[in-house]
Amino acid sequence: MESTVKDIIIEKAKSSKIEQVDFNNLPFGSVFTDHMMVCDYKDGAWQTPKIIPYQPLTLEPSARVFHYGQAVFEGMKAYKDDDGKVWLFRPDENFHRINKSSARMAMPEFPEDYFFDGLNTLLKMENDWIKPGLGNSLYIRPFAIATQAGIIASPSQEFKFLIICSPAQAYYGGEVRVKIAEKFSRAADGGFGFAKAAGNYAGQFYPTNLAKEEGFQQIVWTDAKSHEFIEEAGTMNIFVRMGDKLLTCPTGDRILDGVTRKSVIALAEEQGIEVDIRPIRVSELLEGHKNGELKEMFGSGTAAVINPILGFGYKGERYELPVMTDSYATRIKQQLINIQYNIAEDKFGWRYEVK
Repeated sequence: MESTVKDIIIEKAKSSKIEQVDFNNLPFGSVFTDHMMVCDYKDGAWQTPKIIPYQPLTLEPSARVFHYGQAVFEGMKAYKDDDGKVWLFRPDENFHRINKSSARMAMPEFPEDYFFDGLNTLLKMENDWIKPGLGNSLYIRPFAIATQAGIIASPSQEFKFLIICSPAQAYYGGEVRVKIAEKFSRAADGGFGFAKAAGNYAGQFYPTNLAKEEGFQQIVWTDAKSHEFIEEAGTMNIFVRMGDKLLTCPTGDRILDGVTRKSVIALAEEQGIEVDIRPIRVSELLEGHKNGELKEMFGSGTAAVINPILGFGYKGERYELPVMTDSYATRIKQQLINIQYNIAEDKFGWRYEVK
């Protein structure tokens, strides 16, 4: 049975899968909720959004996404506090960034009211999938793909925007040691490294696999021109603590403007930590390790929030970082989580209540 709420067509699932899910054992990103949002773009306009049962898509084999990679996505989370209220964390940033990514990939931007009305409606329908308690969340994946049939190498004129959801537990990356890239690059000047485009991630898999064969878990990417400057840690923004100062790279053509990155910078500054946003040379890490100034390295992103880096490899040498009892990573992560779960005051106005 279909009904319309805020111009959204809703088709409810006949039954829920939730009773079949073991919420104490959730492999990240492999279990999905009962519904998804879908909206098609054709004839130069976005059509009426729909919320329908989670199901496979039917696409032509010649759909442009398969051949020319027009695809963008976002990563967000919904959190439930002890009073049963559901919160998003800075969703306006995700909305603006997916449209920025879309524009770079010659894809139409998605309307703000469609995005937030669809997201709110979907999350209210999937409320039971959002479990309270620290570490529990609902991972939200908005994405858009080119669907027009035809293998001519030109931008698609038809697209599909979707939002799917996956319940998640606290993400533990385990012990992470990284290899600093000497040959491979994630992105180049004038490219689309700043966009959350599917191709950015596909290109990372091969060199990351090579690094894993050497015993590393991730790669710290370096600039494509000289490989002298670090840029990102795997799929995360990177932070380096030198003495009492926190360093991170400036965003631009090559580096993703991470929502968690922005939040870490703001929280660090609130704690009185000096933050220096500037290019970071690999040689600085080596010198800092040698003279004891290099205290911490960590990555920031939606899935893990903050993931400490225990050591790194470069040009055949391995370097271990000191074990910190009161690390910046731990302090900032705890403060960030407390805001996300409505445990602490939100001085920044980052929380968004789902109503």
